[in-house]
Amino acid sequence: MQITPHEVRETLAMVSEQHLDIRTITLGLSIRECAHDDIAVCSKRVYERLTRAAENLVPIAQQLAREYGIPIINKRISVSPVAEVCAALVNTAEDFVPIAEAMDRAALEVGVDFIGGFSALVQKGISATDSKLIASIPRALASTKRVCSSVNVGSTRAGINMDAVLLMAQTMLDTAALTASEDSIGCAKLVVFANAVEDNPFMAGAFHGSGEAEAVVNVGVSGPGVVRAVLRDMPTDANLTQVAEKIKATTFKITRAGELVAREASKRLGVAMGILDLSLAPTPAEGDSVAEIIEAIGVGKCGGPGTTAALALLNDAVKKGGVMASSSVGGLSGAFIPVSEDAGMISSVEMGALTLDKLEAMTSVCSVGLDMIAIPGDTSVETIFGIIADEMAIGVINNKTTAVRLVPAIGKSVGERVEYGGLLGSAPVMAVNPFAGEVLAHRGGRFPAPLSSLRN
Repeated sequence: MQITPHEVRETLAMVSEQHLDIRTITLGLSIRECAHDDIAVCSKRVYERLTRAAENLVPIAQQLAREYGIPIINKRISVSPVAEVCAALVNTAEDFVPIAEAMDRAALEVGVDFIGGFSALVQKGISATDSKLIASIPRALASTKRVCSSVNVGSTRAGINMDAVLLMAQTMLDTAALTASEDSIGCAKLVVFANAVEDNPFMAGAFHGSGEAEAVVNVGVSGPGVVRAVLRDMPTDANLTQVAEKIKATTFKITRAGELVAREASKRLGVAMGILDLSLAPTPAEGDSVAEIIEAIGVGKCGGPGTTAALALLNDAVKKGGVMASSSVGGLSGAFIPVSEDAGMISSVEMGALTLDKLEAMTSVCSVGLDMIAIPGDTSVETIFGIIADEMAIGVINNKTTAVRLVPAIGKSVGERVEYGGLLGSAPVMAVNPFAGEVLAHRGGRFPAPLSSLRN
């Protein structure tokens, strides 16, 4: 499908007035060739692989932004799950922190904002290598600035590894404690997944899946401000079918802008084009808010009755508009609801309209899950286990990707704030339900795969 000059002009208006941007160009790289039984050698290979393959990523992204007039906010790298690269090190290395530090040095050298893939996939069981990687996460995230980590603990095919859920709950608390002096920012770089996808360009959950090519370009496009603007101009008596059609038409146009940038980035970097992820990912900027889209649809305040229905309509329309615009739509694609990154969400939390329980309900129809939510630093491991387990169950039973990125804010209580700046924003510490109990988290075992997993 050709991209016309009219589309380009229309897109430029979206950029100048409504916060449309290319949220990220993410270069996915396999690092399986870097494996070695000496961690110093493995770390050196990782650094050399990344700096060699990504040396032109930032200059090309900057060039594209200038040529097309569309801001490209982040330049990122995702790598093969590090646990898959470190099997030969499991009996020789104390931990895998040196690999994370090599990734961080490489990210600094090539100028990218984040690098993802300090990851493990443990939905059905935990190997010795996986255990060592998970044990390394708190120190790895505390000693690096750009490294992001993710662990997949469940899938519709396998069920949920409940031992891994408890392990990740404790890992969150340990990471929070090691970065307490920075509002526990390490946890902002750590995600627990069910049904993680292999081509996600967004952090902190990006990794380069084993089914991917040696190197690919994945592009993430975001434009909640554009959708909010067109809905704001619709009459209040427009019915929901008309609202959905307007969202579809708008996201079609947004996706075309991303398609243009993705094609050119792929050509100039000399690597395969992967996917285009159309996700309404908010920022703290005024007007660039998914919560305000929900309110523009007609809900009085995000979190009030009708919120989940409005979000479901939004998410479905975004996906439909994206799929019509590109044959390469993938990743997560839909609407994100990260509290700290959305000024409208923060306002709703502060007013008491939006609670953690309501956010959980919303995750049943959004594209990710409980995202960038600050909770009291003294929250028990059993409570965090329960929050993660509930979210993983939503993903596994409904055959969708769900995730948890909680920040147990050490030393802070409900109503206080964590402050990060930039895209991570700030967030009020939210109350959690205190009735988790102490038995469920320690039963262990595996939550069986649902009947819907039997598809062969």
